[in-house]
Amino acid sequence: MPITILRPQPASQRALTSLIAASDSDSDSDSDGGADIQADVPMRAAKRRRGSEDDMADDVLTPGTVITSNPQWMRGHGTYILPSTQSITSSLAGTLTKTNKLLSVRPLRARYTPEIGDLVVGRILEVHPKRWRVDVSASQLAILQISAINLPGGILRKRTETDELQIRSFFAEGDLVVAEVQQLHQDGAASLHTRSLKYGKLRNGVFVCVSGTGGGGGVVRSKRQVWTMDGANGAGKIDVILGVNGYIWISKHVEEEDSHQAAAVGINRMEESVSNKVYSSQNDWIDVATMREIARCRSVILALVENGLRVDEEMVMRGYHEAVEMGRESPNDDLYLGGDRGQRLGAILAGR
Repeated sequence: MPITILRPQPASQRALTSLIAASDSDSDSDSDGGADIQADVPMRAAKRRRGSEDDMADDVLTPGTVITSNPQWMRGHGTYILPSTQSITSSLAGTLTKTNKLLSVRPLRARYTPEIGDLVVGRILEVHPKRWRVDVSASQLAILQISAINLPGGILRKRTETDELQIRSFFAEGDLVVAEVQQLHQDGAASLHTRSLKYGKLRNGVFVCVSGTGGGGGVVRSKRQVWTMDGANGAGKIDVILGVNGYIWISKHVEEEDSHQAAAVGINRMEESVSNKVYSSQNDWIDVATMREIARCRSVILALVENGLRVDEEMVMRGYHEAVEMGRESPNDDLYLGGDRGQRLGAILAGR
């Protein structure tokens, strides 16, 4: 049986009447011509979005929705202009945003778009003679050159043919790494680097992949993407890495080398001793209490995404403390934060 795609139908007369009435009530507060597009798409939520990103969960547009036919508005991302009517039309499913006279549609779900300086978590997919191809949830695989990593023997040591032959001993297929976006190419691919000691291979934890890099809840760019927090109920410290690309790593905190020992060696020896540990694939022993709190932190992040809330250090820490209190109320300290428990947590964090 063939599938027929129907043409999007215009809004009903009752909906248009209510929108026009809303535009009349808001005409005093918005004198820049915003009432001209009220008859096509509700813009009251768009006005709130200019001051707060948290109010963008309403008024979802679908592909083919006519936004406005007023020529004073400019077309932005996620829109196109019909040649016959010169109307700005949505080309995807998302929320409407207005920046001065520019109209754009922010997608509900979108691939990660790399930007220079972003901290990302990626998975090694391909190993080539002089580079690795890394999945960072973008439209193309990222590139990690062997010259952009720290090798044993010091960061300034020249890369030799021996290093190229042993390239799989540093990163192999399936390894998870945390890196920084160093450069963007014309085709949209990103080049990564792990020259800092805080970057490298990931161990002793759990990987979490979240969506919502578009208009919904998800990881947002913030001041700190990596931090260490104290675990509750007798657990140790926990490291949280929020990749801007939506890949998250939650792991047991590993104490750094003693400062007296580090001061007793030269810079090159210290770099060499650290580098040997960076490329180890052996996980350390983790106690049960720490594993439970790692799982609780994972549940908090998934609950934030499910309720359309942003994922950053502030929200994760608030959600974790609330989850600990909710666990104390249950007899078995349930770590599950889905369903009613997840909605309750989301309502508390959203202030509803």
